[in-house]
Amino acid sequence: MESKDTSLPWPVLNFGELQDTIETLHQWLQIVGKIRLRTMPWQNHSWHTTLYLSPHGFTTQGIPHQGGFFQIDFDFMQHQLIISCAHGASQRMDLRPMTVADFYRELFEKLSKLGIIVNIHGSPNELETAIPFKENTINKSYDPNAAHTLWQAMAKVQAVFSRFRSEFIGKCSPVHLFWGAFDLAVTRFSGRSAPLHAGGAPNMPLEVMQEAYSKEVSSAGFWPGSKDFPSPIFYAYAYPADPLFGEQKVLPKEAFYSVEMGEFILKYENVQESKDPEGILWDFLQSTYKAAAITSKWNRSDLERDIH
Repeated sequence: MESKDTSLPWPVLNFGELQDTIETLHQWLQIVGKIRLRTMPWQNHSWHTTLYLSPHGFTTQGIPHQGGFFQIDFDFMQHQLIISCAHGASQRMDLRPMTVADFYRELFEKLSKLGIIVNIHGSPNELETAIPFKENTINKSYDPNAAHTLWQAMAKVQAVFSRFRSEFIGKCSPVHLFWGAFDLAVTRFSGRSAPLHAGGAPNMPLEVMQEAYSKEVSSAGFWPGSKDFPSPIFYAYAYPADPLFGEQKVLPKEAFYSVEMGEFILKYENVQESKDPEGILWDFLQSTYKAAAITSKWNRSDLERDIH
């Protein structure tokens, strides 16, 4: 039997069309992420808090809780939020235009019906304006097409990031979705300790930032943009960064170094519009990592699969 073509295209991301849904979805993800934070055992670098991509959207993956097991999924095909439990019970809520306050209330009602009682910090992190979820009636947009398109783009990114991760045999993070800044990221570690981080992320405890950056890293990610930077981008940075890091030549030619952000940036549109999106993104990931590893003098022969 001839196999079907199941590949997804790289979708166009028009931030102006996505913005309202992104801002609302970001708040919803923070709520679900905080549930995972409070119910999972602590992992280094806050990896226990992250979300992941699934074939239909975003997921917490399985969470052990009070002798049971549950999972929360955003399904951007059926446009539902699904809470599944190991004992067979489940609850669903439609993803639709509604305020963050209504989402918060309805979600915790559904959890309560399943016997899942969780208390979370009730305000967002890493956002300048941290309106308590219960009081947020500003963000209330949900365009099904926008949500699906954003997930589809992240699914394409996930595939390249996963292959990139496989080339590194040192300590490396999973490819995961940080709900604080709403970015899909993967981080490589040199194995050396790093100086104490100075912090600076809005509404983020200093001790969390310092633990997250307690080791030397080279990190890359995808971020869908914000009203202050209305363009989806790929980024790459090092911590701590050598003064020569930003002066290194990287690929593709459209990539540039932002002194203000302290990271290399490649616009998503440059990848999506190219004849070889996967190849362009691969070049960005590889060249920016090498910029970090070379300038910071990583022991690459012990960390990279293809150097041996």
